[in-house]
Amino acid sequence: MIPAGARVWIAMGHTDMRKGMQGLALLVQGLKRDPHGGDLFVFRGRAGSLVKLIWHDGIGMSLYAKRLEKGRFVWPSAKDGVVSLTASQLACLLDGIDWRNPQYSWRPQSAG
Repeated sequence: MIPAGARVWIAMGHTDMRKGMQGLALLVQGLKRDPHGGDLFVFRGRAGSLVKLIWHDGIGMSLYAKRLEKGRFVWPSAKDGVVSLTASQLACLLDGIDWRNPQYSWRPQSAG
């Protein structure tokens, strides 16, 4: 669950997934953001099937990693910078869904 008021930022391009919390926090600083400010930062590896998220909750830094068994995480095509996501878009991204244009697989039926 994303804390209220926290923003989600995804880093454009690909990141060396050998990096841990400190290395990713340095990348956040290179993007002119504060890695200790309470926002979530998401990074994707070159192959596209692994993401890492870092988040500082005011007490300590957390690192979350997810690898898709099939498919790739949908990522913007720009080489550098960051993009802000909503909590819902992050949930789609982590499920391997195209967060830029999510589609319902069913249509609600009218109650009439």
